[in-house]
Amino acid sequence: MASEDFPDFFARVPTITVRDKLAEFLGAAVHGTMTYRYEDAVRLAGHSCPTVAGAYLMVLNGLRALYGDELPVRGEIEVFMADARDSGANGVVATVVQLLTGAAAETGFHGIGGQFSRRDLLKFDQPVAGTFALRRMDTGKAVQVSLNAAIVPWTDEMRGVMPKAVGGYASDEDLARFGKLWQGRVCTMLTEHATDPRMVQVSEWRA
Repeated sequence: MASEDFPDFFARVPTITVRDKLAEFLGAAVHGTMTYRYEDAVRLAGHSCPTVAGAYLMVLNGLRALYGDELPVRGEIEVFMADARDSGANGVVATVVQLLTGAAAETGFHGIGGQFSRRDLLKFDQPVAGTFALRRMDTGKAVQVSLNAAIVPWTDEMRGVMPKAVGGYASDEDLARFGKLWQGRVCTMLTEHATDPRMVQVSEWRA
């Protein structure tokens, strides 16, 4: 259930349950099983927006395609980001992807006794047609994912309120309405289109 500090719809967003062998090894989680919720991504990013929501949903759908009914193994998934690390909101997307998959760039955990390394599992500027690709390290199976957030457009009301909010001349009432409308779009993405193939496209990827 979502915290009372967050919008109620957070509690209705599909969760992502994984097995993390490092967590199991160190006794941090029974059998290494951990469940991530959208609010975890929000806490990490510091905000809730279509980009954070989209990254969460791309991982959700990508892992389902890779693992089916199996538990995804966090820390044993390679991530290939199509864009550079400093391109647009790619850094935000990569941060959410790292949270959920365990894959880290060169600054990641180097492992214990040759096991559990997360370093260099997250790479940028890769030949991916989508936003990023996920590859299982055990089987080599890989998928690429992309997002079409235009499936859930901004409302006409938001188009009138946003310039005021962004421009710094909105009233308190305008700002309150802006926040409601902003999260309204995120809510629709996460609760009505979470597994909609029109919004999140998943396809086989070959490196």
